[in-house]
Amino acid sequence: MTRGETGGSPRSTHGDGAGGGSVVRRILLGSQLRRLREGKGITREAAGYAIRASESKISRMELGRVSFKARDVEDLLTLYGVADEKERGQLLGLAREANATGWWHQYSDVLPTWFQTYVGLEGAASLIRVFEVQFVHGLLQTEAYAHAVVTCNARGLDAAEIDRRVALRLERQKILVSERAPEYRVVLDEAALRRPYGGREVMRAQYQHLIDVSEQANVKLQVIPFAQGGHAGESGSFTMLSFPESEVPDVVYLEQLTSSLYLDKPEEVAKYAQAMDLLESDSPNPAQTRDILRGLLQLS
Repeated sequence: MTRGETGGSPRSTHGDGAGGGSVVRRILLGSQLRRLREGKGITREAAGYAIRASESKISRMELGRVSFKARDVEDLLTLYGVADEKERGQLLGLAREANATGWWHQYSDVLPTWFQTYVGLEGAASLIRVFEVQFVHGLLQTEAYAHAVVTCNARGLDAAEIDRRVALRLERQKILVSERAPEYRVVLDEAALRRPYGGREVMRAQYQHLIDVSEQANVKLQVIPFAQGGHAGESGSFTMLSFPESEVPDVVYLEQLTSSLYLDKPEEVAKYAQAMDLLESDSPNPAQTRDILRGLLQLS
């Protein structure tokens, strides 16, 4: 769903389907609870015992991979010696926000559980960097192009489900024009533009849409042409997400056929950041990219 679309580690982990609430707020609360626990020298095992849970449950809570029960948070705060009512109130408020239902919950009938986490992270990101090979990236697809991609990748689905999947994608695109619109930097391999979906008119409209969207102040769109030859994106498509909260690490998202992988180890993220930097520096600039798109529009 980021790509075509179906939708950490050693700290890179498969999405666990915990989505539904605010992913970033779960991460923030989890990191706060971990800091408090470690500050008191309390083991995960002891913390789990205090809330009638396992050590692994505490680990999942601290990584922001599960929802939070108010009673569990209250008991942990007491165990960690947090007596100040203001501090307790802030953390309990964060727990309530972390459990709030995301807008994408209404699409749970067509949204794979492993992709829900990504949608939450995407919506909270302040910077989204993408390299795409196979398709025009989901946040840039027209409705007709998205319909053609979904139909191609989900043969056998009825018309109603296809429409729901397309609607989900269009809903996601609203973040690019929202009050908290992220900086969005995309490099498309020329192959993503040359592969026709939906026929000539659909592709013409898609090229024009890319030209129009690329004029937005928060969007930087580049195309790396075939003439470039080899490039730093040899391992395939990926997405990098950065967040305004300093406690939340940058995440690299890799989508697979039936699951996804999230990388957040600094050394791994740094490799992808380096690849993205090289892709951007080796690609024609946004103005030149618009010329490429205009050329494709004339040829289509």
